[in-house]
Amino acid sequence: MASAVNVLFLLWSLQNIVGLYCIAATTSERVPAELDPPHNVTMITLNTNYTLSWKWDQSQAVNFTTQYVRKYELKRKIPNWFTVCEEMSLRSCDLTALDLHHLGTYMLRVRANINGRHSDWVQLEFFPDKDAAVGPPANVDLAPAGSDLDVSISDPLTSTNSSMKDILPYMYYNILYWERSAETQIQTLRSNANFVTLPHLNAWTWYCVSVQSSNDYYIKRSSFTQPQCMQTEGNTPWWQIFLWFLGSLVLCFLLMLLLLYIPFWCYKTLKATLYPSNQLPTHFMEYLCDSPSSDVPRLLTPDSQSELLCDKVSICPEPAVLEVHNPPPEALHQPSPGLEPDSSGRHNRQDSSSSGDSGVYSTGGSANLRQPNSSQTSTGTGDLWQGPFDLEQVKMQEMTPGLKTRLLTADKCIKDLCV
Repeated sequence: MASAVNVLFLLWSLQNIVGLYCIAATTSERVPAELDPPHNVTMITLNTNYTLSWKWDQSQAVNFTTQYVRKYELKRKIPNWFTVCEEMSLRSCDLTALDLHHLGTYMLRVRANINGRHSDWVQLEFFPDKDAAVGPPANVDLAPAGSDLDVSISDPLTSTNSSMKDILPYMYYNILYWERSAETQIQTLRSNANFVTLPHLNAWTWYCVSVQSSNDYYIKRSSFTQPQCMQTEGNTPWWQIFLWFLGSLVLCFLLMLLLLYIPFWCYKTLKATLYPSNQLPTHFMEYLCDSPSSDVPRLLTPDSQSELLCDKVSICPEPAVLEVHNPPPEALHQPSPGLEPDSSGRHNRQDSSSSGDSGVYSTGGSANLRQPNSSQTSTGTGDLWQGPFDLEQVKMQEMTPGLKTRLLTADKCIKDLCV
């Protein structure tokens, strides 16, 4: 009996010793510090562009892993999570490339990783149709339509460049417009169409327009586009139409005149260059042309070895020659009607207008005629009548060579010419 009690006491003592050792060994081990999970996990969305973002305040070098799964798959015992971003140092993960369905519901989660240690998962539920924001119109164009303005609106685009109206069929636009000089008087127009005309505007006035995309199902409102301004038009005054018409006529007339003058000027220039009106003399062309029969001048270059020939040339007008008409032999034997013989055998001028064929006349009697010698007076009465005509004929023949040899020459007609 006593031996049995001793055995039990020994077993109890051994159990206590082993328990104390285990406790000491456990407390002697170093317990690692807990890793904080990411916080402020949110979705940044615009149309169909989705980005998961979070914050992590610790200064340690850390990586993050992001996964997603369809919400209905969470009912399974082991959900099939899809990893999107693994061991990434960025504080965000782009989910646009996943092409998440707009009407689907997804669970997203992210955790921090350092040297094989992991933080807890942080989950976020995402429903694109409800949570995704809608963007403003892709483009807004203005065009005047008389005193009104036409507004052309382009739909917001998805990540695949398709219209957001394919996803949000009840989307519409809020249009704000106002006069640029009175920005406080803003008017609003709602329209589902992409082409809108702003009515009841003032003519020749500047208006500014800004557009917003809206959807009432989940009360989504985009930001307004940048204001665009355009001036309206109106009825053109008749005087302005007349001025434009007159200006166009003058412009067309000047243009046609220019088109007609240019060919005429080109023709005149080419003709004056190739076929000049003032031709060089023949003896100049003999020196300037390559051959006597050639009409093409020979060009002399500065480096030409041709000898420079100089000569003095006198250029004078053609002399005027005095012509003397001698009377025919029959007229020599007949006295002139205007001359009557006197007692000395001389003739006096009776009518100066009837002596135009003789050329030279006696105006005062015997001062201009030589007296006949003795041989001439002895020839009889016939010779007496013929003598004066013979004397005048001799005198005219003596004067004629002198007249023919006195050529008219210009005083300043000598020029030095070098060829």
